[in-house]
Amino acid sequence: MTVTGVVAPSAPARLARPRRVVATAAAAAALAAAAVACGGGSPSSAADDGRLRVVTTVAPITSIVSAVGGDLVAVEGLVPEGTNSHTFEPPPSAAAVLAGADVLFVNGLGLEEPTRDLADANLPDDAVVTELGDATITPDEYLYDFSFPREGGKPNPHLWTNPPMADRYAEVVRDTLVEADPDNAAAYERNRAAFSQRVAELDAAVRAATRTIDPSDRTLLTYHDAYAYFADEYGWQVIGAIQPSDFDEPSPREVADLVTQVRATGVPAIFGSEVFPSPVLEQIGDEAGVRYVDVLRDDDLPGEPGDEEHSWLGLMRFDYVTMVEALGGDASALEAVSLEPTAPDEAEYPQ
Repeated sequence: MTVTGVVAPSAPARLARPRRVVATAAAAAALAAAAVACGGGSPSSAADDGRLRVVTTVAPITSIVSAVGGDLVAVEGLVPEGTNSHTFEPPPSAAAVLAGADVLFVNGLGLEEPTRDLADANLPDDAVVTELGDATITPDEYLYDFSFPREGGKPNPHLWTNPPMADRYAEVVRDTLVEADPDNAAAYERNRAAFSQRVAELDAAVRAATRTIDPSDRTLLTYHDAYAYFADEYGWQVIGAIQPSDFDEPSPREVADLVTQVRATGVPAIFGSEVFPSPVLEQIGDEAGVRYVDVLRDDDLPGEPGDEEHSWLGLMRFDYVTMVEALGGDASALEAVSLEPTAPDEAEYPQ
């Protein structure tokens, strides 16, 4: 199987699996043209209704892809919302979805390995695979931390919680869709520009809200370390994550160390996950005498499909408002960011 991917211009092509990876969009176009000339089929082979068939993994990526593709593409997510995407094993039915795909967007950086393995076995020969995380940062920009230690060999993959990196995701999505469906290039560019404007508004609101938090309180202790790139961008500090790299519970010694650290920093709140309730975090909050907020979401969009808040933008605004208010800041700038869709979202989000 030949798979074309888009990687960051300064990043080397990776041969993570026995397949050929094309490192640039121009090379991808050349490969696609060669496939058509040889009778191998076009990467823009359409869905039954004439649209590109696009498959995605986690819901934030599905939302970003839909924002760029709009109603010109048929988008279907694979990873159910509220599922641990690191350990998710796709069901056999996912093989049929992948077998009909023209384009597959994954986060990469080791996030969805079981899904990638299934894709390797089932994607059509002319399908395009784009790893968004690998196209956004280079190895020298990888962050390793509590849930993703350097010795484990996998960097933190949660780039989408940092708005400028999510904007880069949208740029890569646009480039991939334009290569696969050049007739709609202008529409993809318009959609991406509208999404980028909304990201810029969110970015400005995050910076304004951050300024209202005492610098010593811009600290995060979370269940899962999904905010490393966010913290690096906006001058926050991640002091710990409860979930170890093996996704098990922390040891009693680790819990005691975190209690001591929370007391020493004087952070006003610690954060859990609505999807993965953590009695350990609740215990740390009780013992350290700080507020425990258990509603953050990593990749589970608020509301239901079709709701205005059910989007990457809605997810990020919800999390940022939650964090800012719990840490004593003013989230009004964030609350003013519009969640009105910039393009029709007709994607299928598995629940």
